[in-house]
Amino acid sequence: MMNSKSVAKILLTPTLALALLESGCSDSRPGEIKAAPLPVANAPSASVAPSGREPFFVASGPLIVEHQVDVAAQRDGVVTEIHAESGLMVRAGQILAQLDDRQVTADLNAARAHTRSTAADLKNWEAEAKVLEADAERARKMWDAQIITKEQYDHARYKAESDQWDVKRVQETLVNAQQTEHSLELELEKTRICAPFSGIVARRYVRAGQQVNRGDRLFWVTETSPLRVKFTLPERFAGKIQRGQTLEVTSVDRGDAKFSAKVMEISPVIDPSSGTIEVLAQLFGPTKDLRPGMTTSIRVPDLP
Repeated sequence: MMNSKSVAKILLTPTLALALLESGCSDSRPGEIKAAPLPVANAPSASVAPSGREPFFVASGPLIVEHQVDVAAQRDGVVTEIHAESGLMVRAGQILAQLDDRQVTADLNAARAHTRSTAADLKNWEAEAKVLEADAERARKMWDAQIITKEQYDHARYKAESDQWDVKRVQETLVNAQQTEHSLELELEKTRICAPFSGIVARRYVRAGQQVNRGDRLFWVTETSPLRVKFTLPERFAGKIQRGQTLEVTSVDRGDAKFSAKVMEISPVIDPSSGTIEVLAQLFGPTKDLRPGMTTSIRVPDLP
């Protein structure tokens, strides 16, 4: 029966043989011992925050401008003239198109004539009122002198008072005529389709001779600057991002070009459906290569 020392020798012999065989097959010279490489700890990357998150959170959002609207027709009519095409830079109040205004112009001229007639009628009533006032004053003096009867004096007095009410009636008629005239002037203005602000005509939806109805889109006018970017951030950024903070903005369409933006608005509440806050930033510095509608990336510091 084999003892424990004999068993250990039998198990050790194959192990030593295998080690000698591997040593003989290697390129090492006899007697040379290679030290095993020491384990090297993974050095933290410069782009990794101590918390394990990237030091920058990259959000995305479109470039927008403050003023960008579809200019719609404010009344029914037929387009008679087109004064603007896509790509045209326009000023605030510049005429883009003209609707047929013949009927409105005729109504306005009639209203102006009625206003002038009513104004003349008012002057006539005012003059007559002064005459009756003088008659009433004379009747009062004659009554005081007991030259006329009380009935004659009352007749003159009441007639002068009645005429004052006629003057007030014609005054209100004149106000009504003036407001009608002003209303038609507004309708005439609606036939001139004007740019609501300075910018560029992005699209034209209408053509000359087309019948349009109230509310129909005619032009799309947009500003070109200042450019803004609106994006959302996770709720953990609440309290970390501040107004006036400068952020880096990039666009895939502009390669490696980098732009700067300053935070203007931060949503005071967190959207419960997405768990995000909305941020609005305005770009500053050279932005000539950017256009409204482009998608951009915004780097936001995400340090703990």
